[in-house]
Amino acid sequence: MLAQDSTRRFSSRVQDYQRFRPGYPPGVVELLRNECGLTERSVVADIGSGTGIFSRLLLETGAEVIGVEPNLEMRHAGEEFLAAYPRFQSVAGTAEATGLAESSIDLMTAAQAAHWFGLEQARREFRRTLKPAGWVALIWNDRRQETEFARKYEALLVEFGTDYLEVRRLDENRNVEPLFGSSTFRKKRFANFQEFDYAGLEGRLLSSSYTPRAGSPRHQSMLQKLHSIFEKYQVNGRVMFEYDTQVFYGQLT
Repeated sequence: MLAQDSTRRFSSRVQDYQRFRPGYPPGVVELLRNECGLTERSVVADIGSGTGIFSRLLLETGAEVIGVEPNLEMRHAGEEFLAAYPRFQSVAGTAEATGLAESSIDLMTAAQAAHWFGLEQARREFRRTLKPAGWVALIWNDRRQETEFARKYEALLVEFGTDYLEVRRLDENRNVEPLFGSSTFRKKRFANFQEFDYAGLEGRLLSSSYTPRAGSPRHQSMLQKLHSIFEKYQVNGRVMFEYDTQVFYGQLT
């Protein structure tokens, strides 16, 4: 069910996703520059580009970026968000069928997206579209649970999430090896964080595809509990999410 729904499940979350999902620390782009050959001459395919959060960081390097996104609403939001960047191109496609030309891409990226891919099919498609010396980078923001606030927020997701445990299991069982195959890949980690007032925290919660929508019988009780968690753990009207930003990168042979 998750795989079938993965291209549609964020359709009603676009505005919250764009406003409240975390960005990515500068070290990620520096890693792509220093180890994956990213320059202003690069052609980058950002797979599952969504609302354009990571694509914008790539565009700011001067590179040409092709955002490949299957969800219509997310794709349109990304096009609007990145309208000022003439080197951005938006296409409808998936990791398994990008629609990109053969041997046309220097770098394939996927930020907070690859856990939805069919990795073996994506590997074949990435090999088809990458130039011979091309690179792949898969990036995730993993929410830490080292504080009491973080653990209470996690418990709220478990209690109210429609299919949160299934999504969490998918992410906990993350295995990038089917995509990289026998190719050598490396992993690096960066610290990342977000700070929220209550309105921002609510938007962050509602950006998640597994939370009950407005009109659901459990929506209001979920928000009431979120507010009580915020009131207990806020400091000067704000709470913090801490993340480990994980980057898996390599070349496909």
